[in-house]
Amino acid sequence: MNKTLIFASLGVFLLVSGPNAEARVKPGHAQKGIASYYHDSLHGRKTASGAIYNKNIPSAAHKSLPLGSKVRVTDTRTGKSIVVKVNDRGPFVKGRIIDLSRSAARELGMIKKGLARVEVEVLSVPKASGS
Repeated sequence: MNKTLIFASLGVFLLVSGPNAEARVKPGHAQKGIASYYHDSLHGRKTASGAIYNKNIPSAAHKSLPLGSKVRVTDTRTGKSIVVKVNDRGPFVKGRIIDLSRSAARELGMIKKGLARVEVEVLSVPKASGS
């Protein structure tokens, strides 16, 4: 395995999600892709933010947005949308950009399909610590 590639990949991840990520992402930033939702077996487990995942509360996991960001997730086919707080990391499946809690997925009407094409728009990011 090419170690340089591994370190380069790690460096990109740290650059995107490091302590200054809040300065790089601003309200209005949008991303399109595929959304999925958490399996019920994860209910009650700790998230990356330290919060306990509750499938009945709208929340989300995103690979690089600062934890605590609020985003509007809109199903591009139906136009339905929901605002969620990013409190976890993921999804870790190629091609997916956000994992939603079960309640958020229900609100978007994607429970039966399991996946939906969405637009994720950043509404707010937490203030950088120390400011």
